[in-house]
Amino acid sequence: MSKLVILNLGRGTLQDGFHFVTVQLQSENNFKMSQFQGCLPAAPNLLDLYRRWQLLYDLIYSARSINIGLRQHKLIDEDIKIDESDITHVSDAEFDKVCQKLQKSLNNWLDYQGFRSIEFQLRTKLSKSDEIRFVIQTEDSYVRKLPWHVWRFFEDYRLAEVALSPIEFESENQVINSALKVRILAILGNSTGIDTDADKKFLESLSSDAETVFLVEPTRSELNEQLWDKQGWDILFFAGHSYSKDDGETGYIHINPSERLAISQLKNALKKAIERGLQLAIFNSCDGLGLAQQLDDLHIPQMIVMREPVPDKVAQEFLKRFLKGFTDNKSFYLAVREAREQLQGLESEFPGASWLPVICQNPAVVSPTWKELQNRTKGDRQPRTLPVRQPKLNFKTVLMMSFLVTSLLMGVRWLGILQAWELQAFDHFMRLRSPEKQDKRILIVTITEDDLKLPEQKERRGSLSDLALARLLEKLAPLQPKAIGLDIYRDESSQPKQASLATQFKTDNRLFVICKVKERTNNRSGNSPPKGVPPERQGFSDVVQDADGVLRRHLLAMQPADPTSPCTTPYAFNTQLAFYYLEKEGINPKYTKAGDLQLGNVVFKRLRSHMGGYQQVDTGGYQILLNYRSYHHSPLEIAPTVTLKEVLKGMLKPEQVKDRIVLIGVTAESVRDYIPTPYSAQQEFYQKMPGVIMQAQMISQIISAVKDGRLLLSVLPVWGEVLWICSWSFVGGFIVWRCRSGRLIILGGGSAIGILYFFCLILFCSGIWVPLVPSASVLVMTGGTVAIYLTSLQRQRQLIFKT
Repeated sequence: MSKLVILNLGRGTLQDGFHFVTVQLQSENNFKMSQFQGCLPAAPNLLDLYRRWQLLYDLIYSARSINIGLRQHKLIDEDIKIDESDITHVSDAEFDKVCQKLQKSLNNWLDYQGFRSIEFQLRTKLSKSDEIRFVIQTEDSYVRKLPWHVWRFFEDYRLAEVALSPIEFESENQVINSALKVRILAILGNSTGIDTDADKKFLESLSSDAETVFLVEPTRSELNEQLWDKQGWDILFFAGHSYSKDDGETGYIHINPSERLAISQLKNALKKAIERGLQLAIFNSCDGLGLAQQLDDLHIPQMIVMREPVPDKVAQEFLKRFLKGFTDNKSFYLAVREAREQLQGLESEFPGASWLPVICQNPAVVSPTWKELQNRTKGDRQPRTLPVRQPKLNFKTVLMMSFLVTSLLMGVRWLGILQAWELQAFDHFMRLRSPEKQDKRILIVTITEDDLKLPEQKERRGSLSDLALARLLEKLAPLQPKAIGLDIYRDESSQPKQASLATQFKTDNRLFVICKVKERTNNRSGNSPPKGVPPERQGFSDVVQDADGVLRRHLLAMQPADPTSPCTTPYAFNTQLAFYYLEKEGINPKYTKAGDLQLGNVVFKRLRSHMGGYQQVDTGGYQILLNYRSYHHSPLEIAPTVTLKEVLKGMLKPEQVKDRIVLIGVTAESVRDYIPTPYSAQQEFYQKMPGVIMQAQMISQIISAVKDGRLLLSVLPVWGEVLWICSWSFVGGFIVWRCRSGRLIILGGGSAIGILYFFCLILFCSGIWVPLVPSASVLVMTGGTVAIYLTSLQRQRQLIFKT
């Protein structure tokens, strides 16, 4: 039974590896088809070893070219500068050693775990009695040059032969010529230094079965005229000098001593010859892979070429043995294999001879036998092609893939799997924003390490003694601050000596204090406010940190869950101060019908679960995103700052305090009142933020939004995020669908991700946090899905043999 195996290596290279390898297995006499997938790693060592083999081959035959006659007009020493000493030191034994090493390396590469499953599937489904056409599809010119026939697979399957094919192919519509015999057009080109008469004799021996027209050193016009012959040709044969360029893309034949031609210069004539029934081209000349590459573009059914420069005697011996086997009605592939293997008997004189012949095949066409070429009825003469059963990848398919990938990723996102990466993207964009001016409505009085050692601090309990606090308030009062916020716990009674301090806590409507809510989950009892301070001047100090400890959310209000908590105020410390400040400006808080807080014309939309990057998070209480203000790229400098020592020494000016909110808090590192922020990743500037600075950030966010129209951070609605992510999913699929070329895909994909990043940054700076990580993920995932689909199905004919 005849089988066809198509090994598609995709658009990878030996340098980068082959990440999407597919194999299709088909039978000649039924519709059954199997497909497997795998991968192959990069193999730069194999590439280097092949180049070493090629160099030694060239050196050996360059030294012998005068005596043996190479069918290559452009001799090797014109391209590669070779020292005579190198030539004399190259031995056949050394060359044979490199051949064995290359064979071993190729087998080791194909024994890779990601490819082993493919070989196992093939061995399971193939019988050693099967005749197997094994077609390798690749665009890497070096992979085409590798000696694939030395793979152990071909040692076990003696009726299998390997062929090369481009990734993209199609069959040509052919007509039937009216000749009674197999028609062969034999071109005997420039024969300087070689013997093409032997080739002529072998072809003449077919006279009873074939009609052969010989063109001996023809001109271009003579060759062109014959190719246009209306009767058509079955076989095109060339013997003479030829060579291919180093890129493997272009080959030249020397049709006479003064003219050389590339296949592209005969394109129209060859295309017409193929349409009129040309089945086989044999280039019994040197270095023919470049010729094959060009003929592949014309979709010729099959070719035989030589991988490297070929000695005259080797070319003649191969032709003789191939014609004998082929005309004895052996299959085309089997005739080539037997003729190639018989060249091994010449390798004591011509090293590497059996590695030279190679088939180049259009997988859409079934290789004919000699008997089939002789048949003259239209049904038998029509080349057997393989029907296409490949589903087309159209616009709707790309849309469907985009939707499916988006649905999958949205499910993953809903579970919170992407949340950590999305929050990191949030931090990154936060650090990239332009600096802003300081908020001059706030003055921060800090208590530093030096302030803890002041004389007024001798009897301190905690970070601030009653004496120091009393004197601080005495200094601030005449300077007319609008409000004073004490960001220091004072849950112990004031000392008897400072009775006036206790009175001030009770009566000064400008003085606001903090307390801490009791937490059952962490077994923390909380902290009480100073005695006598009414609830409207109390504010909780609690904040909501994410799983990584970073503070990105602003907790405005909450209802304490435990009625026994020492802190029962519903609003945050910073919220109370902001409300008080705005009330003095005639702006009072109210709530919309949707339950959102409104101050003036500004609505503070509550953050809820599954909004933005927050998918699995506790959104209890009233939370919004915290939009940090950064001055000179430092959020620590949000407002003017003075130390306790400076205030007690009377260094404050009235304009620094009047009508401002004065915040009093600790920045001394020993107190450890520090919180990580999105800016903490930039450790060259700072790591964490003191609590009092954090309170200033939150106060500033509220007041600046109401008074200055400063942006609040928001997110798209769920349907908007789905549409945004799905759009980028389609972009990824569209790029792969339209570009196809690996380089263009990389360029287009990279550009798309760059544009996505730019849009996300611009929108974030405009106050909208749109998904970057999910969008980039679906762009790559959908592109990869389309690439896999194209690798396995695009332009590959799912071939079914006809008996």
